[in-house]
Amino acid sequence: MSHLINNLPLVIQDAAAVESLAGAIKDDMGMLWMLLSGILVFFMQAGFTLVESGMTRSKNAVNIAMKNLLDIAVGSLTYWFVGYSLMYGDTTNGWFFWSGIMQGEGADLFFQTMFAATAATIVSGAIAGRTKYSTYIIFSVVMTAIIYPIAGGWQWQGSGWLTELGFIDFAGSSIVHAVGGFAALVAAYMVGPRIGKFVNGKVMPIPGHNQILATLGVFILWLGWFGFNGGSQLAWGGDDAVAASTVVLITNLAAAAGALGALITTWIWYGKPHLAQSLNGALAGLVSITAGCGNMTAGGAVLAGLIGGVIVVFSIEFIEKKLKIDDAIGAASVHGVVGFWGTIVIGLWGVDGDAGIGIFNGGGSTQLVAQLTGGLAYAVWAVVLSFIVFGILKKTVGLRVTEEVEVAGLDISEHGSIAYPGKRERGQD
Repeated sequence: MSHLINNLPLVIQDAAAVESLAGAIKDDMGMLWMLLSGILVFFMQAGFTLVESGMTRSKNAVNIAMKNLLDIAVGSLTYWFVGYSLMYGDTTNGWFFWSGIMQGEGADLFFQTMFAATAATIVSGAIAGRTKYSTYIIFSVVMTAIIYPIAGGWQWQGSGWLTELGFIDFAGSSIVHAVGGFAALVAAYMVGPRIGKFVNGKVMPIPGHNQILATLGVFILWLGWFGFNGGSQLAWGGDDAVAASTVVLITNLAAAAGALGALITTWIWYGKPHLAQSLNGALAGLVSITAGCGNMTAGGAVLAGLIGGVIVVFSIEFIEKKLKIDDAIGAASVHGVVGFWGTIVIGLWGVDGDAGIGIFNGGGSTQLVAQLTGGLAYAVWAVVLSFIVFGILKKTVGLRVTEEVEVAGLDISEHGSIAYPGKRERGQD
């Protein structure tokens, strides 16, 4: 007994050392998880490139690739220079944040940068085939440097006004996707439709040139989303490892349900299952769960994704046929409309641990009010700022190319090259 008492300080010291080591390992694993997740999100740019180019004409494929390359390049620099500070800087009012230029470091800055680039690239596909490259460059800079980071800080900075309200957006259904999606809607409206899209009041289909590329792009995005949502746990080890793993599982279930939701809807509506809409359904399922992936049961995720897959089909049809807005790939519906749905569904059947926080599982209306407030705030912010930016650009440098350039294709006229050299037999491409 005396031996144990005499060595008690050493035992306590050893226990403290073990605890310190365990904490250091957990921190290192968390950093590694964020880096790997950020790399997956970076790879999503390849997915966006394939989806956007595959769903549009081949004569604009180089232009699509150039815009996606621009987004990651410009986004990386602008977000590092000012965006991170505008999103995670100090604040006195919960609305605006700032701590000086060139803030952030390491895995955190890298991971957050990838989200900024994603918000910008959502706009690219919606205005494909008729927009000046120079105009898009300017908007991409404004999106990644100002529009996205300021609004993002309202919730993710930790002391923003939406945080205080109790608003939840785990990985960005509103903060990333709805902001990008509603900006895309404004952009498509301001730029105007592609030549031949609306003839005598009728909607004319302009099919994409390669649905296989689009399918491959969706698979890449599906894969990258595991990092997008799972990495937003921002930690790994112990309970964090369990939580992040669950987020990845929940994300996959919602994506699968969204794909089936759109597939079944088009099968009933069109008479045959429609590939492009089913692909958008998978993306809609992913967007549907992005806000609530940390606050949803498996069953709740499946239902959210399934409904998101149905919503996106009706939304694409409504925007195109009723509003007469030419969104070339359905970006406004997938990211904007469904991003709003993914935000408010937390207030319907979301959970916090084992406790329900939605109106349908005993949580009352408090969370739903918070989700509606936040979702509307991000939609209004994106719409108003995008109208201002595109309005200024329209009055100054102009938004769209000439009719001759559009008919010939943006690849040759804007970039001096084509995606598929050689003789082309299919004039519709």
